[in-house]
Amino acid sequence: MLSRLFAPKVKVSAHCDLPCGVYDPAQARIEAESVKAVQEKMQANDDPQFQTRAIVIKEQRAELAKHHVSVLWSDYFKPPHFESYPQLHQLVNDTLKALSAAKGSSDPATGQKALDLIAEIDRIFWETKKA
Repeated sequence: MLSRLFAPKVKVSAHCDLPCGVYDPAQARIEAESVKAVQEKMQANDDPQFQTRAIVIKEQRAELAKHHVSVLWSDYFKPPHFESYPQLHQLVNDTLKALSAAKGSSDPATGQKALDLIAEIDRIFWETKKA
């Protein structure tokens, strides 16, 4: 009797852990833009204290970008997405590797490569949201 009283009245399902509004590749893009901006500033300033501070900030932002990409891969994208976009696993891996490279580099080209890959994830993400 009690089990019927407290049993759910409506069964719901979702393709992601929370309402999809919490997932957005923009978070990764913003952090990656910061990485590239810091790399550009590093090339324009040879002060050792500035360089040290810039490295710390760049590495933190790259880690945040990697986190946001990883969350999309593990929490948002589901098997139907990977079926529709078979390149998605490789794209995410390449993006994480590019962010690692940008983390360890002062060359803005590495930051731009990460941004380009995030843009491709962003394109796929928004296509899946339309479906």
